[in-house]
Amino acid sequence: MDQEKIDRNETESDPRSGLNGAGDETKPDASDEAIARAMEGKLTRQQQELIEKLDREASTRTLENPWMANLFYCACIAVTLYHFITSFRGTPVVLVHRSLHVAMMLALGFVMYPFGKNSSFKKVSVFDWALIALAIAVPLYVWGDYMGVIDRAGRSNVPDQVMATLLVLLVLEGSRRMTGLALPILSIIFIIYGLYGRNLPGIFAHRGYTWPQLSNHFFANTEGIYGSSVNVAASYIYLFILFGAVMGKSGMGSFFNDIAMALAGHTRGGPAKVSVIASGFLGSINGSAVANVVTTGAFTIPLMKKTGYSKDFAGAVEASASVGGQLLPPVMGAAAFIMAEILSIRYSVIIVHAAIPALLYYLGIIIQVQLRAGKLGLLGIPREQLPKALSVMKDRGHLLIPVIVLVYLLLFTSWTVLFSAVVTIVATVVVACIRPSTRMSFRDLCDAFAEGAKATVPVAMACACVGIIVGTISKTGFGLTMANAIIALGRQSLLSTLVLTMITCMILGMGVPSIPAYIITATIAAPALAKLGIPVIAAHMFAFYFAMFANLTPPVALAAFAAAGLSGGDPMKTGFASVKLAIAGFIVPYMFIYSPQLLLIDTSFLEGLRVSVGACFGVFMIAAAVEGYLFTRMHWALRLVSAVGALCLIDSGLYTDLVGIAILIALLLVQRFIAKKQALPA
Repeated sequence: MDQEKIDRNETESDPRSGLNGAGDETKPDASDEAIARAMEGKLTRQQQELIEKLDREASTRTLENPWMANLFYCACIAVTLYHFITSFRGTPVVLVHRSLHVAMMLALGFVMYPFGKNSSFKKVSVFDWALIALAIAVPLYVWGDYMGVIDRAGRSNVPDQVMATLLVLLVLEGSRRMTGLALPILSIIFIIYGLYGRNLPGIFAHRGYTWPQLSNHFFANTEGIYGSSVNVAASYIYLFILFGAVMGKSGMGSFFNDIAMALAGHTRGGPAKVSVIASGFLGSINGSAVANVVTTGAFTIPLMKKTGYSKDFAGAVEASASVGGQLLPPVMGAAAFIMAEILSIRYSVIIVHAAIPALLYYLGIIIQVQLRAGKLGLLGIPREQLPKALSVMKDRGHLLIPVIVLVYLLLFTSWTVLFSAVVTIVATVVVACIRPSTRMSFRDLCDAFAEGAKATVPVAMACACVGIIVGTISKTGFGLTMANAIIALGRQSLLSTLVLTMITCMILGMGVPSIPAYIITATIAAPALAKLGIPVIAAHMFAFYFAMFANLTPPVALAAFAAAGLSGGDPMKTGFASVKLAIAGFIVPYMFIYSPQLLLIDTSFLEGLRVSVGACFGVFMIAAAVEGYLFTRMHWALRLVSAVGALCLIDSGLYTDLVGIAILIALLLVQRFIAKKQALPA
């Protein structure tokens, strides 16, 4: 089958009509109504079931007892108030605060998440109540004998060992329920390594530890379960999830959707660009790729299909854009806070370094969307069917003020991230009151506080569970051993080391939520890259990018599978199409490893500008090579030339940039000439 037939089959309706088949384009059909509901954030039962099927974090109980439901609602608000108040008034001593945070998350989690699929989704079982009581017992023990627990660290007594074992079991069970099997299984593998690693051959053998030694390490210090990841979850992550919940109640989600439609909906391939823009904005705030796919994709995927994109491509656009939201400042799905904590640098520095690579990632997707639309002859949505940008800004543009306030406080003041987050949440509530359409009632605010607590539970449990992995690594020296192995390989070839690290990060990130995926890869892989002379922030960004892309790459591509569920496409084909769309994201990390100026590290403004412009041209040439289109269809030889030019622009050297730009100019001229020749009458 030739290429023309393939591309013709990709269009499921008349690509120039903007409609799904024939009919009056002004008459809304059932799909139009569904799209309208989705733009308002109203999911169908089918869409909600899809989230629950693919996103373990969303499969929760609906309590049938009104008294119990109200009690749980009040408990969620109380937990949020505790974190909100302690964020600016100060917390209890370290282990007490962190143990209390983990206990609260466990207690809420055991109410929200049943033991298994066959358990009741209507009421809390006696077994779950017992687990809640045991979870509360742990911080009470720490609180009651705080100095004793600290003094006995490393030489625990029997009660310490009982509490440590109980904590590990509760965290493993909580993580299994709330995030799936992948993370608990990985944690158990590391526990087994800690207990029996002395029997391993070669460099990975260690002295071996008993269970009392290992469990006490998880329990009685800040290198295990109560480590930096739980600290970040109890502070930054909680507040920014709350910020997202409050913004959601103010209508920020529908505002992003409407303004994206107004700005890009009428352009060629407009609905796909709307998907990219809206998903990027929302993904940066909510931090959940699967939830972002379903909420934004509920209206963008049908729109893309109506304008002529194939089912698989429409799903791939949404999946790749949603995953990229976690790479995009200013919030970056809360992972930036973990990075700032690990590297002991200001959060504002992280988002400055992350800005250009994230924009390059989205530039690559948008260019591919544009070229695909040109290749298939697709048009956008008629302007009369779109909201007006000026009207949207007049009605809800004030909702951008809290985001501007947040960026200002983080970048241009000496205020802490926590205090900035508190001020931004308060500012969101105040600003929303400006217009009746966005004003929140007291019940809305309570709902946001409750939703913030519930949304934090799976993230907090994942951070607690990853503490088992990090604790084992620090106790056994596995991280240093792994780093030495990578360094030994890196002395032979940096490129092969980067490829091996990329594969390792993507394997470790499979089926694991984004934040623990980054923590694991940052603990194992990033230090090794840093010891090879790579800037520390570049090493961590490299690990972070490929941990995120595990959501796109088959066989475990949860974001792509969720998008396929909405589009009706094939999950594996959607996954591979997502990888193809995100190809710039797979190359950009190599670009900033070889050209740290992209991260604005030790560079002048002019040098940073030159490297960034060269990178933009490189991303453009990558997209053209992948899509095989530029003014007209590209011969395979020209696609190869385009790829070579892109590779030249990956290196930040002046001469390689000049060669790459020369290839780009030649390619544009040749393709323009071919396009004009094809347009002449026969």
